[in-house]
Amino acid sequence: MDYSHQTSLVPCGQDKYISKNELLLHLKTYNLYYEGQNLQLRHREEEDEFIVEGLLNISWGLRRPIRLQMQDDNERIRPPPSSSSWHSGCNLGAQGTILKPLTMPNIQISEVDAPSENEEMSSPTDSRGLKPLQEDTPQLMRTRSDVGVRRRGNVRTPSDQRRIRRHRFSINGHFYNHKTSVFTPAYGSITNVRINSTMTTPQVLKLLLNKFKIENSAEEFALYVVHTSGEKQKLKNTDYPLIARILQGPCEQVSKVFLMEKDQVEEVTYDVAQYIKFEMPVLKSFIQKLQEEEDREVKKLMRKYTVLRLMICQRLEEIAETPVTI
Repeated sequence: MDYSHQTSLVPCGQDKYISKNELLLHLKTYNLYYEGQNLQLRHREEEDEFIVEGLLNISWGLRRPIRLQMQDDNERIRPPPSSSSWHSGCNLGAQGTILKPLTMPNIQISEVDAPSENEEMSSPTDSRGLKPLQEDTPQLMRTRSDVGVRRRGNVRTPSDQRRIRRHRFSINGHFYNHKTSVFTPAYGSITNVRINSTMTTPQVLKLLLNKFKIENSAEEFALYVVHTSGEKQKLKNTDYPLIARILQGPCEQVSKVFLMEKDQVEEVTYDVAQYIKFEMPVLKSFIQKLQEEEDREVKKLMRKYTVLRLMICQRLEEIAETPVTI
């Protein structure tokens, strides 16, 4: 890749910009970290706009179950054939389409052609000893009885399963299943989605949910940058997740992008995150030391103002004792 020096600015959020030269340096570090892997990012310029594109790793951080779609948007449900369709003389084609039933043609039989009673009881061969041709006698299609019809229900053929898997992505090996269509992905498991640096947070969320055919609304979720220190930073709707990932650095042992519920997670600032991982005894010792320091400062201030008050009182007495000359 050509990491030449650039001077223009690249938007990284609302009213936030970064120089193209600085972004290219971050991008170079990012690609060196993922050298030889499919997580490397590419950049291009289109109509004087600098665009970075590639895969973004997103970790599942959901606490509540999600719902998977029963079918793809462009897939129609075909109900299984009923027994009444067989008795009505209907035939189902290979693709589930209903063929028109055959009807008995109206054929006039003259007295010469009419068979006698003896001929009806005889063998199915004519007078010449030849079997009659089946094509000359129009007949209805052979129908099945209720016993012969086996309802297949929701059983899919291997070709249908392969077709569905081509249009669906699994969540850690989990494809759609009617019994497990509502489930919670394993916390911390990683997926990825192909995006570019011009896509905002809502666009990335919709793309991710559509990839796995998730019925939940994108408004229920948010993307968070979670650090190992415990700091949690929510990406705004005007932020660009891919730019944010590049600026945070490539190492996911330091920070990760999580998909979480909006109403289940609160942001944690860096100052608060410093104390999150300490044990309670350590935190209590910190509080005790802060209280002792506060008490010392209070006593110091009280002594200071006590001395100041005495000095003022003494000065006032001197002024009162001084005779006034006219």
